[in-house]
Amino acid sequence: MAQQSHEVDYELIGHGQMVEVELDPGETVIAEAGAMTWMDQDVAFEARMGDGSEGGMLGKLFGAGKRMLTGESLFLTHFTNEGSGKQRVGFSAAYPGTVLPVDLSTIGGELLCQKDSFLCAAKGTRMGIAFSKRLGAGFFGGEGFILQRLEGDGLAFIHAGGALVRKELRGETLRVDTGCLVAMTAGIDYDIGLAGGLKSMLFAGEGMVLAKLSGHGTVWVQSLPFSRMADRVLACAPSVGGREQGED
Repeated sequence: MAQQSHEVDYELIGHGQMVEVELDPGETVIAEAGAMTWMDQDVAFEARMGDGSEGGMLGKLFGAGKRMLTGESLFLTHFTNEGSGKQRVGFSAAYPGTVLPVDLSTIGGELLCQKDSFLCAAKGTRMGIAFSKRLGAGFFGGEGFILQRLEGDGLAFIHAGGALVRKELRGETLRVDTGCLVAMTAGIDYDIGLAGGLKSMLFAGEGMVLAKLSGHGTVWVQSLPFSRMADRVLACAPSVGGREQGED
């Protein structure tokens, strides 16, 4: 079967903190609004409702509604090479971290990721949402309840805060802070529940809930989710009650 997604090339820059996508004439990459860092002169960009795979206005509205549930913008930016030679576009996230390239064709055509981790993908990648079937995830999900589903047979790029760790599960169970979960393959079953007893939740300094991942597949974990970094910054901000700290 012929590949449906555009076959883009790429290069990771700055120890994986940015990605430069190379487009042949007519190729397109879709990205979150504000992710573009630079682009060559023959690259045209346009904000569109949805990922381009929806048929008609009704399909676009349905796709936009799914993105609203994840807290993302209704629109994605489409970058197309309208020149006669190769053109490049650079993408990066709004905070330090690591860009992870994933060839969806090598993992069964589907990837589940945190709602704010998607950076860009080759046109033809379909974006949706995934809900856990477990009741616990509905009550305690927080950051980990609504996940984005990426489907297709091309390249997708997601962003992780801080360092990125890959875990291979072969029937065992992994417990992860919900904010630290970046992505997982479709073969992973996940549930979300309370981290422990009341004393542990109040005084251990860990999150209130944990994601329990089991099955066979791959899980990617980040060391510094944006929510954790933002909480730390706010805690030290004098305007919101934090303590002003001088430099040593």
